[in-house]
Amino acid sequence: MSGQRDHFLAKSLESLQENIRRSGPAATASYTLVGAVLFLGGIGYLLDQWLMTSPWFLLGGLLLGMVVGFYEIAKAVWKR
Repeated sequence: MSGQRDHFLAKSLESLQENIRRSGPAATASYTLVGAVLFLGGIGYLLDQWLMTSPWFLLGGLLLGMVVGFYEIAKAVWKR
């Protein structure tokens, strides 16, 4: 009985490790999306504050961040 349980546990852990390994590129791409939106949106906000052009650089930064992030997601998905 214990041997079957150990085998089942080993197979479950092996399956979990494989799923985590396969999800790595998608997770990285999603973090890139969030990071690009925050980073480029923040730069746009700071430029707007400095140049008194609110909200144009903020909107441009957010849009550019989304384009960069979705590009990375598309690369991760279509790489397979």
